[in-house]
Amino acid sequence: MLFRVLIPLLAVAAVAIVPFAAPSLQLLVNLALAKGLAVVGVTVLLRAGQVSFGHALYFAIAAYGAAFLSSFMNGADLILVILAAVASAALSGLLVGLFVVRYRGIFFGMLNLAFSMIFWSILEKFYHYTGGADGIRLPRPTVLGMALERGPFELLLFYLSLALALLLGWFTVRWFSSPVGQLFQTVKTNETRLQYLGVSPQRTLLVGYVLSAVLCGTGGVLMGIAQGVVTPEFAWWIRSGEMVFIAVLGGAGSVPGAFIGALIYEVVRTYASAFAGDVWQMLLGGFLLVIILFAPGGVIGIYDRLTGRAGAQGRSE
Repeated sequence: MLFRVLIPLLAVAAVAIVPFAAPSLQLLVNLALAKGLAVVGVTVLLRAGQVSFGHALYFAIAAYGAAFLSSFMNGADLILVILAAVASAALSGLLVGLFVVRYRGIFFGMLNLAFSMIFWSILEKFYHYTGGADGIRLPRPTVLGMALERGPFELLLFYLSLALALLLGWFTVRWFSSPVGQLFQTVKTNETRLQYLGVSPQRTLLVGYVLSAVLCGTGGVLMGIAQGVVTPEFAWWIRSGEMVFIAVLGGAGSVPGAFIGALIYEVVRTYASAFAGDVWQMLLGGFLLVIILFAPGGVIGIYDRLTGRAGAQGRSE
């Protein structure tokens, strides 16, 4: 029991001191936190047995929403930018969700992909508004009316990203345990039983779908602000596949696994592409193959087994 409490606390503390202990890793970890939030959104749907290959749609909508707002409102506040961007992701999630929650399996996944690719095409073609393939800048927002320099702003954004990751991660775990979350997960195990109870499976799935859109949107706006530019690549199908990849790597259905997987992915992608530029995708693919074959529970499954074994040994002693 001690291991299961102490190790997560140490992990959070290690992340929190990154800006001071390893400043060169600050941006990388910040991007991993943002991407981890988006992966939590995909994880929510995996709990209901649904895989979305197009959730980069909400990642991009929030990022572009923040960029447009910051462009039209010079000196827009950071909190306002984030709230407006997440609201745009939630609204679009509701509108798309009303349509896609009527489908299951591959149809659900491919319809999400279709909506994502439509939005990507709009971003590419409407060059005068979106900047086309070059994207558009996301000006640095103010903080409580103050225009911070780059260093202090990036430090603030890092700890804001960490706080949102902890808060929204905790909220998602609690939501899974709530009556609504339990009904949501029943979509995977016994959808017919929901109908017998007089509960609409479509409406239940829609609630989780909007939550997943909000999580993806939060990750998208944080990444856009951290990078200072948003491009159509945010909505590209590879981004959606990347989220599913990370969810499986960390542990499908696991909220902590989403952040662990995102951090592993960003570290491997950054350093493998630098030292093995032609084969880094093969390294990641091979690593995922090993996980699927020998540890289907992902990295978090390996952690659970190791800590469970250590706890059992401690009790036997």
